[in-house]
Amino acid sequence: MTGRRRVPHVPTRPLWRCRNCGAEWPCQPARLSLLVEYRGDRVGLLFHLGGLMAEAHEHLARLNPDHVPDLHRRFLAWARARG
Repeated sequence: MTGRRRVPHVPTRPLWRCRNCGAEWPCQPARLSLLVEYRGDRVGLLFHLGGLMAEAHEHLARLNPDHVPDLHRRFLAWARARG
């Protein structure tokens, strides 16, 4: 029996789309995976995502300088601790 190779929900650079599902990264499965990976370290998660957001901003600005998206909601807003 041959098993299907699992494709992780990781970004394809420089487009910042999910390699698995094609959605904007971080997609929902990637977000869940990141929350599990950084469980108990929300600050670490936010630092990690902030670095990736900066990288994505640079790539996307280079690809389309006339439309640089605001990436805050996509990368950080969802990961903030619920109060």
